[in-house]
Amino acid sequence: MNDYQKWHLHEDRYFNPDPAQRSIATELYKSVATLPIISPHGHVDPRLLADENASFGTPADLFIIPDHYVFRMLYSRGVPLENLGIPRRDGSPVEKNHRKVWQIFANYFYLFRGTPTGVWLADELTNVFGIEEKLTGRNAQSIYDQIEDKLKRPGFRPRALFKRFNIEVMCTTDAATDPLTHHQAIQKSGWSGNIRPTFRPDAVVNLLTPDWSDHINALSKASGITVTSYQKFIRALEDRRTFFKSMGSVATDHASETAYTMELSSSQAEAIFKRALQGKANAKEAKCFNAHMIMEFARMSIDDGLVMQLHVGSIRDHNDFIYHRFGANMGADIPSQSEFTQNLRPLLNKYGNDSRLTLILFNLDESTYSRELAPLAGHYPSVLLGPPW
Repeated sequence: MNDYQKWHLHEDRYFNPDPAQRSIATELYKSVATLPIISPHGHVDPRLLADENASFGTPADLFIIPDHYVFRMLYSRGVPLENLGIPRRDGSPVEKNHRKVWQIFANYFYLFRGTPTGVWLADELTNVFGIEEKLTGRNAQSIYDQIEDKLKRPGFRPRALFKRFNIEVMCTTDAATDPLTHHQAIQKSGWSGNIRPTFRPDAVVNLLTPDWSDHINALSKASGITVTSYQKFIRALEDRRTFFKSMGSVATDHASETAYTMELSSSQAEAIFKRALQGKANAKEAKCFNAHMIMEFARMSIDDGLVMQLHVGSIRDHNDFIYHRFGANMGADIPSQSEFTQNLRPLLNKYGNDSRLTLILFNLDESTYSRELAPLAGHYPSVLLGPPW
């Protein structure tokens, strides 16, 4: 007989503990609980849905290695990412034994108590995989076996779970240069799942992005337009947006450290872009160019109808050591204070009164919602608010 603790997840655990508020929340939730899921923004790899026989791999492949919300916590406690099987940019060896990776995860699982990640993990383990015991270092391998067994079953393949979760439509996030090969495969397969790409041009817009010239070359290849000038850059981006729309895209997504917007003249934008092509653009020029391009993307959204999502307030890849060793998006994105009222004024004065524009603002600085974002959305017909992510 073991003494492992069982999961006890109250069905109203996400609601306010005040009885009156909880009653209202429960009633509202039950009115929509069985409706299909509409997922307009996310980061699911379309590769997983392009092949009807695709699988998630091992429990470590699913829960740990691709999830920076998980491994950033373990790293904060001194666990090297190599020990978690995270691939290094230089190809140096990392842990290949996924049972060892899982054991480390289980040993530190208590760290996730009281965190959003812990809430997600508890829900996944219990409601998706039927795990009854709380994960600890002692039962790690037993639970690994249970999950591994289920991941081998047809009912736990990505397409089967898509149907089980009652997802009506799901949007992925895709680089502007992505040929959308997996999306094309999904559409040609005859599968009924509705998967749509989302246009994400950050890598070609941020002039200080490492290997920026490689991204520009990829844009040239994808669009068929040799990008040697600012005007050709704009044409190439518009071409890609047209292609994304033809593949079912309904939105774009943009990440920026700040909401700063300004409009450059064509000659100013051309001069900065040419300096960037020569590898000479500085931080001030990159900031001005990014601010100008946010304006340009608003104009494009009015022209082609794509919803514009703007994620502001995260300093990406804050940890240089992690970035240089493992690459981008490795759990080192850190929130920063944001200002919207003045920074967005140029954009909103030019385009914010046009109801053809839908601009959804996302922010990690929750204090801005009541102070700035709600008043902006309460005035400009183009502005909607997204949640902190």
